[in-house]
Amino acid sequence: MRCVVQRVRYANVSVADEIVAGIGPGLCAFVGVGVNDNSEDVGYIATKLAGLRVFVDTEGRMNWGLADIRGELLLVSQFTLFGDVRRGRRPSFTDAADPKLARALFEQLAEQIRALAGFSVRTGRFQAHMDVELANDGPVTVLIDSRKTF
Repeated sequence: MRCVVQRVRYANVSVADEIVAGIGPGLCAFVGVGVNDNSEDVGYIATKLAGLRVFVDTEGRMNWGLADIRGELLLVSQFTLFGDVRRGRRPSFTDAADPKLARALFEQLAEQIRALAGFSVRTGRFQAHMDVELANDGPVTVLIDSRKTF
Protein backbone atom coordinates (compact mmCIF):
# COMPACT_ATOMS: atom_id res chain seq x y z
CA MET A 1 0.00 0.00 0.00
CA ARG A 2 1.33 3.39 -0.95
CA CYS A 3 0.42 6.91 0.11
CA VAL A 4 1.36 10.35 -1.04
CA VAL A 5 0.51 12.52 1.96
CA GLN A 6 0.26 16.30 1.80
CA ARG A 7 -0.14 18.70 4.68
CA VAL A 8 -3.00 20.95 3.59
CA ARG A 9 -4.80 24.12 4.59
CA TYR A 10 -7.92 22.58 3.00
CA ALA A 11 -8.83 19.84 0.52
CA ASN A 12 -12.01 19.01 -1.40
CA VAL A 13 -13.02 16.11 -3.60
CA SER A 14 -15.68 16.62 -6.26
CA VAL A 15 -17.46 14.13 -8.49
CA ALA A 16 -19.46 15.54 -11.41
CA ASP A 17 -19.06 19.08 -10.01
CA GLU A 18 -20.48 18.07 -6.60
CA ILE A 19 -18.25 18.20 -3.51
CA VAL A 20 -18.43 14.75 -1.93
CA ALA A 21 -15.84 15.30 0.82
CA GLY A 22 -13.85 18.18 2.20
CA ILE A 23 -11.59 19.04 5.11
CA GLY A 24 -10.01 22.07 6.69
CA PRO A 25 -6.43 22.02 7.98
CA GLY A 26 -4.98 18.53 8.05
CA LEU A 27 -3.68 15.85 5.72
CA CYS A 28 -4.76 14.73 2.29
CA ALA A 29 -3.56 11.18 1.60
CA PHE A 30 -3.67 9.68 -1.88
CA VAL A 31 -3.80 5.90 -1.34
CA GLY A 32 -2.87 3.13 -3.77
CA VAL A 33 -3.49 -0.53 -3.02
CA GLY A 34 -1.13 -3.14 -4.42
CA VAL A 35 -1.94 -6.57 -5.75
CA ASN A 36 -0.17 -8.25 -2.79
CA ASP A 37 -1.50 -5.96 -0.04
CA ASN A 38 -3.38 -7.32 2.95
CA SER A 39 -4.53 -6.34 6.45
CA GLU A 40 -0.93 -6.00 7.67
CA ASP A 41 -0.31 -3.32 5.05
CA VAL A 42 -3.49 -1.55 6.14
CA GLY A 43 -2.36 -1.60 9.78
CA TYR A 44 1.05 -0.17 8.89
CA ILE A 45 -0.41 2.70 6.86
CA ALA A 46 -3.17 3.40 9.41
CA THR A 47 -0.63 3.70 12.23
CA LYS A 48 1.66 5.94 10.18
CA LEU A 49 -1.14 8.28 9.09
CA ALA A 50 -2.72 8.46 12.54
CA GLY A 51 0.58 9.42 14.14
CA LEU A 52 2.38 11.35 11.40
CA ARG A 53 4.04 14.40 12.97
CA VAL A 54 4.33 17.03 10.24
CA PHE A 55 2.65 20.01 11.90
CA VAL A 56 4.64 22.82 13.48
CA ASP A 57 4.69 23.01 17.28
CA THR A 58 5.10 26.15 19.41
CA GLU A 59 8.88 26.02 18.88
CA GLY A 60 8.59 25.96 15.10
CA ARG A 61 9.49 22.27 14.65
CA MET A 62 7.45 19.65 12.81
CA ASN A 63 6.49 17.78 15.95
CA TRP A 64 2.68 17.67 16.09
CA GLY A 65 0.22 15.24 14.56
CA LEU A 66 -3.39 15.59 13.46
CA ALA A 67 -4.77 15.03 16.96
CA ASP A 68 -2.54 17.79 18.35
CA ILE A 69 -3.87 20.39 15.92
CA ARG A 70 -7.42 19.00 15.83
CA GLY A 71 -6.96 18.50 12.12
CA GLU A 72 -8.77 16.30 9.64
CA LEU A 73 -7.76 13.56 7.21
CA LEU A 74 -8.97 13.12 3.65
CA LEU A 75 -8.26 9.74 2.02
CA VAL A 76 -8.42 9.58 -1.79
CA SER A 77 -8.07 6.25 -3.58
CA GLN A 78 -5.55 6.42 -6.41
CA PHE A 79 -4.54 3.19 -8.16
CA THR A 80 -2.12 5.14 -10.37
CA LEU A 81 0.36 5.20 -7.47
CA PHE A 82 1.23 1.70 -8.67
CA GLY A 83 1.86 2.86 -12.24
CA ASP A 84 5.20 1.49 -13.45
CA VAL A 85 6.95 3.54 -16.15
CA ARG A 86 10.34 1.84 -16.08
CA ARG A 87 9.65 0.37 -19.54
CA GLY A 88 8.30 2.74 -22.12
CA ARG A 89 6.19 5.83 -21.59
CA ARG A 90 2.78 4.30 -20.90
CA PRO A 91 2.34 3.22 -17.28
CA SER A 92 1.69 -0.43 -16.49
CA PHE A 93 -0.74 -1.02 -13.65
CA THR A 94 -0.14 -4.75 -13.16
CA ASP A 95 1.02 -4.12 -9.57
CA ALA A 96 -2.23 -2.36 -8.65
CA ALA A 97 -4.87 -4.43 -6.86
CA ASP A 98 -8.11 -5.33 -8.61
CA PRO A 99 -10.98 -3.00 -7.65
CA LYS A 100 -12.71 -5.51 -5.33
CA LEU A 101 -9.61 -6.02 -3.16
CA ALA A 102 -8.61 -2.36 -3.38
CA ARG A 103 -12.04 -1.17 -2.21
CA ALA A 104 -12.08 -3.59 0.73
CA LEU A 105 -8.61 -2.58 1.92
CA PHE A 106 -9.23 1.13 1.32
CA GLU A 107 -12.42 0.97 3.42
CA GLN A 108 -10.59 -1.05 6.08
CA LEU A 109 -7.91 1.66 6.18
CA ALA A 110 -10.49 4.40 6.77
CA GLU A 111 -12.15 2.39 9.55
CA GLN A 112 -8.84 1.56 11.28
CA ILE A 113 -7.77 5.19 11.31
CA ARG A 114 -11.16 6.24 12.70
CA ALA A 115 -10.72 3.65 15.48
CA LEU A 116 -7.14 4.76 16.25
CA ALA A 117 -7.54 8.50 16.11
CA GLY A 118 -9.50 11.31 17.62
CA PHE A 119 -9.97 13.27 14.42
CA SER A 120 -12.28 13.36 11.42
CA VAL A 121 -11.58 10.98 8.52
CA ARG A 122 -13.30 11.61 5.20
CA THR A 123 -12.93 9.80 1.88
CA GLY A 124 -13.36 10.49 -1.78
CA ARG A 125 -15.59 8.23 -3.88
CA PHE A 126 -13.92 4.95 -4.78
CA GLN A 127 -13.49 4.30 -8.53
CA ALA A 128 -15.06 7.63 -9.46
CA HIS A 129 -13.43 10.26 -11.65
CA MET A 130 -12.60 12.82 -8.97
CA ASP A 131 -11.42 16.40 -9.04
CA VAL A 132 -9.22 17.08 -6.03
CA GLU A 133 -8.59 20.65 -4.96
CA LEU A 134 -6.16 21.37 -2.17
CA ALA A 135 -3.80 23.95 -0.78
CA ASN A 136 -0.54 22.21 0.11
CA ASP A 137 0.77 23.86 3.27
CA GLY A 138 4.53 24.31 3.24
CA PRO A 139 4.68 22.55 0.85
CA VAL A 140 4.96 19.37 2.91
CA THR A 141 4.64 16.07 1.03
CA VAL A 142 5.58 12.66 2.45
CA LEU A 143 5.69 9.25 0.78
CA ILE A 144 4.70 6.12 2.73
CA ASP A 145 4.97 2.55 1.42
CA SER A 146 3.94 -0.42 3.56
CA ARG A 147 6.48 -2.63 1.78
CA LYS A 148 9.17 -0.02 2.44
CA THR A 149 10.26 0.09 -1.20
CA PHE A 150 11.14 3.77 -0.76
